Amino acid sequence: MEIIGYLLAALVGISLGLIGSGGSILTVPILVYIMGVNPVLATAYSLFIVGTTALVGGVQSAIQKKVDFKTVLIFGAPSIAAVYATRLWLVPLIPDVLFELNGFEMTKPIALMVLFSIVMILASISMIRPSSKKEESEEAVQLTYNYPMILAEGALVGVLTGLVGAGGGFLIIPALVLLARMPMKLAVGTSLFIIAAKSLIGFLGDMQTTSEIDWTLLTMFTLFAVIGIFIGIILSKKIPGSKLKTSFGWFVLIMGIYIIVKELFL
Repeated sequence: MEIIGYLLAALVGISLGLIGSGGSILTVPILVYIMGVNPVLATAYSLFIVGTTALVGGVQSAIQKKVDFKTVLIFGAPSIAAVYATRLWLVPLIPDVLFELNGFEMTKPIALMVLFSIVMILASISMIRPSSKKEESEEAVQLTYNYPMILAEGALVGVLTGLVGAGGGFLIIPALVLLARMPMKLAVGTSLFIIAAKSLIGFLGDMQTTSEIDWTLLTMFTLFAVIGIFIGIILSKKIPGSKLKTSFGWFVLIMGIYIIVKELFL
């Protein structure tokens, strides 16, 4: 099963390389259902894996001048603060058992997986929905900043990242396109840097509260994901991103529904 898990880890990187998001949506289910990692710990592992992989992709995008560092700072600052605070203080405060109903216990791991599945379903809708012509335009434009909205969205994505270990690329990219009027390819590269910064800093918050980290598994999984992002970057030059994004969206939707059914009804 470990070999399958590591091969699927490459898919995490391929997703990030192709569409700039979706990595963490795959990482947590793979860690939980294939590698047998506790769901709470899996969200922490996901932060390190996706953060490191996104950083590699972000550097590649920066070399190609597809990163706007001013936006990284404006969006990233509140997001980084929110994810660090969430992992360090909010997650440890969540009780092990939230409630009981007719013999069913809503435990912390189940609650996090259900929340994650809801995030997956919402993300899948944004991926399946066709992009507008305005969003697909790659012409050079003058970036405009709706500062209050960008700051608020950054903080919201940070909290979400902290709770479920999701990088939030599926939220960051639409926000950059709509709120900063950023071309899609520039938004993808910028998103990778934001994901990397807040995910890795969020993981630092975890390191202060847990000593259960399996560094061998984490390092191997991350290595395969990094290999995957290079494959994704190569494929992105040959395969239309819109088609891949739609196909990936349907896959994520099915996975999200499966997790809800498995955690609540099986």
